[in-house]
Amino acid sequence: MSHFKEGYLNFDEYIRQGEPSQREKAGYWQTAIGLQAVDGLKVSSYLQNTACRHIEGDITIDEACELVNQYYITKTAHDANDDDKEEADRVSLNIVKVLSSPTFDFSTGGYQSVHRRVFEGVMKHAGEFRKYDITKKEWVLEGDTVLYLNWEDLRRAIDYDLEQERAYSYKGKSQDEMISHLTKFVSGLWQIHAFGEGNTRTTAVFTIQYLRSLGFDVNNDLFAKHSWYFRNALVRANYHNIAKGIDYTPIYLERFFRNLLFGEQWDLRNRYLHIHPTAEWSVQPNLNTPTSTPQAPHKYPTSTGQVPEQVPEQVPEQVKDLLHTNNTHIIRLVKEIGDKELSIAEIMKALELKHRPNFLEYHLNPAIKEGYVRMLYPNSPRHPRQKYLLTVKGLALYNELTKKE
Repeated sequence: MSHFKEGYLNFDEYIRQGEPSQREKAGYWQTAIGLQAVDGLKVSSYLQNTACRHIEGDITIDEACELVNQYYITKTAHDANDDDKEEADRVSLNIVKVLSSPTFDFSTGGYQSVHRRVFEGVMKHAGEFRKYDITKKEWVLEGDTVLYLNWEDLRRAIDYDLEQERAYSYKGKSQDEMISHLTKFVSGLWQIHAFGEGNTRTTAVFTIQYLRSLGFDVNNDLFAKHSWYFRNALVRANYHNIAKGIDYTPIYLERFFRNLLFGEQWDLRNRYLHIHPTAEWSVQPNLNTPTSTPQAPHKYPTSTGQVPEQVPEQVPEQVKDLLHTNNTHIIRLVKEIGDKELSIAEIMKALELKHRPNFLEYHLNPAIKEGYVRMLYPNSPRHPRQKYLLTVKGLALYNELTKKE
């Protein structure tokens, strides 16, 4: 099944109709290629064709990288915008590789690593902090600039922001509080502007990885189709001009995250973000009734491909709609973990379960796959002191369950 026609790769068709692995890879490609728009870049038809082959399983991502590398080495005819296309092609490939990796380092070094991995082979100083101060004229600010951090304090500022975020607890927080906090964290990290180029793409990829580590499923088309809105929303969240009566405006970025995480339908068009919009664009509409639930997780197939011996009983429809799960095994597990950090043995004892393989198959693995539970040491699954705790999504479910009780 090929969805590559006349130089255009239809990711939506793969995502709607493809096999699970194709849907996953198409989501990565859609995001990676869409993010190039923040710098006005477009990928080549050759890259789209190569992406199609990777999605369909004909080649690996490393083979895709080698094909594109050889394409530009041997290319004889050159167009005026070849350099821009080459950057977009190579960066898109690199982003797919980063998003395909299950690892994530929430640290200053990890943030640097994302920039290095995304712009490897494209920028001479990939992964290096800038050593000069910068300004950038913005259309939404009528040519004015955000005040970015001075270069001497870059590392110290990133260290501080990440440490503050690491210490923040999402326990008991409402969706409004979660969105407000995430917006403040992401916009603050972007305002540092640690690198000479590529800050928005780096922040976007780092944010996607971070949200996934919190249990959210963010492999959708928002970053792909609205990457320019995402950048301009970051600009507005970090700009104020007292003389012009303009204050910091995080609401636009909050609405991006509301669409991304909770399925709301704010109209994400850039004209709403201009500091002096026309009357037609002065009020940003919500195109649908907002939902109070996180987006639905992927369904979890058992490792054997068989129907479990004990099919979870169905919870009432109104509860299922609220929680986005009808699996009572997951609900029991979430209620038991609560705000604690527990080992497998401790969880099994609390649930009065004795058969470890069944526990992993029907309780723990589905809860992790659907984004309700995470490892304390995700980069070391066999860590001798491994514990399991709820993600932000799991805490939201736990809070709803405890309220009902």
